[in-house]
Amino acid sequence: MADLALSGWLDAQRDRITASLFDWLRIPSVSADPDHAGDVRASAEFCAGLLRDAGLEHVQLLETPGHPAVYGDWLHAGPDAPTVLVYGHHDVQPVDPLDEWTSPPWTPVIVDGECRARGAIDDKGQVLYQIEAARGLLETTGTLPVNLKLLIEGEEEHGSVYFEDLLHQHLDLLAADVVVVSDTGMLAEDVPSATVSMRGVLGFELKVRTASIDLHSGSWGGTVPNAARLIGELAAALHDEHHRVTIPGFYDRVAPLSPEEQASLDAQPWDEDAYRAQAGGVPYLEGEEGYRPIERTGVRPTAEIVGISGGYTGPGIKTIVPATAGMKIALRLVPDQQPDEIETGVRRWVDETVPEGVEVSLEIGGGVAPARTPIDHPAVGALRDAIAAVWGAPPLWTREGGSGPEEALGRVIDAPVLFLGVGLPGDRIHAPNERMVLTQFWRGLLAAAELHLRLAKTGAAGAGA
Repeated sequence: MADLALSGWLDAQRDRITASLFDWLRIPSVSADPDHAGDVRASAEFCAGLLRDAGLEHVQLLETPGHPAVYGDWLHAGPDAPTVLVYGHHDVQPVDPLDEWTSPPWTPVIVDGECRARGAIDDKGQVLYQIEAARGLLETTGTLPVNLKLLIEGEEEHGSVYFEDLLHQHLDLLAADVVVVSDTGMLAEDVPSATVSMRGVLGFELKVRTASIDLHSGSWGGTVPNAARLIGELAAALHDEHHRVTIPGFYDRVAPLSPEEQASLDAQPWDEDAYRAQAGGVPYLEGEEGYRPIERTGVRPTAEIVGISGGYTGPGIKTIVPATAGMKIALRLVPDQQPDEIETGVRRWVDETVPEGVEVSLEIGGGVAPARTPIDHPAVGALRDAIAAVWGAPPLWTREGGSGPEEALGRVIDAPVLFLGVGLPGDRIHAPNERMVLTQFWRGLLAAAELHLRLAKTGAAGAGA
């Protein structure tokens, strides 16, 4: 990697960068737990210090009704250079179950080339290599090739409740030609890849009432509708015999893959035994007929029952016919599905499926549209070349199965979103013993710098085209 911009600089900085990472990981910035609100703020202040030390300017905490985000910039590349907004988050998931950690989650350690701690890969480690890439370019050249802004959110792991409002509130401050997100992953250390799409999500909760009270099963059983059985039947009716979702219009807007994306998908490695092991040793795989598991988790939309309630679940048996029951569903959406249209389909499905006379309560929320950046975009070409320069091969294009604030970033900022993430399938994100493979971290740092250099060549117009 001797020909990469920061190779020599990085060799002399590894110990300092590792120490900074460890200091940050020691802060238990769990955004979902009110008891850790002070720690999330401490994490934000620590991040602000990293930005200042790196040479960035206008560093500040952006307050929200929840946890603070962090902002910093360097805007001296000139009007013809693109403005790049780098996004990440400094909050982390809870650490439960604690007894499954092999080392304390807030005491980072390096084992077999892995940094293990909560937040190592999601997302403090990936934010840090973006900060250090900017620092390296400033220290080695005295300048940056792009106008750079960093926005580090403080409640991504808590649903980004106030994030879109934050974007609108500070739109002038955050305006950019291109957005770079480092909160995703790659297929393998030796198989570089980059996300070009993230699924959206829509959640709904359906409750039914079949009687005013629970009824005695000896007196009424076998004659009156059982709410628990009904909700089970509705859960089963959500998919047909081919595992296709039965919500009307659900697949109407599902966009086909481009030939290049299809070729990239076909080239991705797949090991069913390893996949099942990573899923906790599930006994078999299932899903929409006609599609491989690798397609079902990113390319195709899905509906998952995430919870069912109803009847008596305490010790022993209570001899009743339950009057109420419910279920919660999470729908994952792909381009070009729209949450409002899917909501219309959900309401129609409920009207057509629930028997007449049953009292129904339907709550729909959490709608996030899917995000996609066309792979023929000039900025995506810069990303491809930067990854190829560091990993020695161009990336395969992948679609992320999860959801995040990336759709809001692209829509509100009105800019293409690039994903430069280095996480690996075995990083145990959100689980005990979360890790970051350090070779991936160092490569991420080098690639971040290379991306800025290549985006500069596209110019402001090309980066945002």
